Amino acid sequence: MDLKRYTRLSLLLALSVVLNAVESLIPIFNGIIPGLKIGLANTVILFILYEYSFKEAFYITILRVFLTGILLTGLFSVSFFFSLGGAFLSIIMMYIFKKYTKLSIIGISIIGSVFHSLGQIIVAIFLINTTSMFYYFPFLLIFSIPTGIFTGVIARELLKGYREIINTDGYH
Repeated sequence: MDLKRYTRLSLLLALSVVLNAVESLIPIFNGIIPGLKIGLANTVILFILYEYSFKEAFYITILRVFLTGILLTGLFSVSFFFSLGGAFLSIIMMYIFKKYTKLSIIGISIIGSVFHSLGQIIVAIFLINTTSMFYYFPFLLIFSIPTGIFTGVIARELLKGYREIINTDGYH
């Protein structure tokens, strides 16, 4: 990997951690449904998945979860494991759906959001040792679709703007 690419991915990692931190300060969803977030950091992951590769998007996703765990939630805390489970399942499913379907980036974002919620539920089932946590999934699903649309639209516009700059100015 060349130095420019490595530097850009490092900056994107930092941006995803900052977006995650900023999002944790937004009180809109606090208390309504525990664990519910908009998913702003996912805009960065979608950008990497489309502009770079699955491998790089996967690494940045996992690094973001670990850095966020270290800086914000506590490494190996319950919320860390929820985030890790959701992020892992989300990036895998976004890649599969991107590769094998003709869904738009917004559709892929919705897939990521839904599977992030499902990943959190799966982790909760194992941590709490009860399948009754699955009844929580429909409530998360109600919010997963609009938040997936929201982050997908942002990622689409970010990607479009980035590609316009690349094509007109020759930067890359």
